[in-house]
Amino acid sequence: MNPSVPLNQAKAELFRTLGHPVRIRVLELLQPGPAAVRDLLADLQIEASNLSQQLAVLRRAGLVSSTRQGATVLYSLSTPHVAELLRAGREILASVLGEAEGLLAELREDAVGAPDPSRERA
Repeated sequence: MNPSVPLNQAKAELFRTLGHPVRIRVLELLQPGPAAVRDLLADLQIEASNLSQQLAVLRRAGLVSSTRQGATVLYSLSTPHVAELLRAGREILASVLGEAEGLLAELREDAVGAPDPSRERA
């Protein structure tokens, strides 16, 4: 990240980086701790080249870091704040979806109480 970039622009870049389902899933898989590329591949069931590309994007954004242990490359979250961000995203979605479900329930209740237009024609 470039420190001379305005904060709102840096945040927009961060959220753009998070705007891919594979990248989100990689971050979720790394929450318990470091994981080898082969383990990520087994969980994601995508091509190695696709995973490599997504990991590179996450690395450039500073969200993951990598270490080498012999022939194995391990990836981990660069900071616990990444896990906090994912947790906040889940909470926001649960809240928004809960509110949407509440609105749907209200609409259904209103529809049940309203006269059925098909019966009025008879």
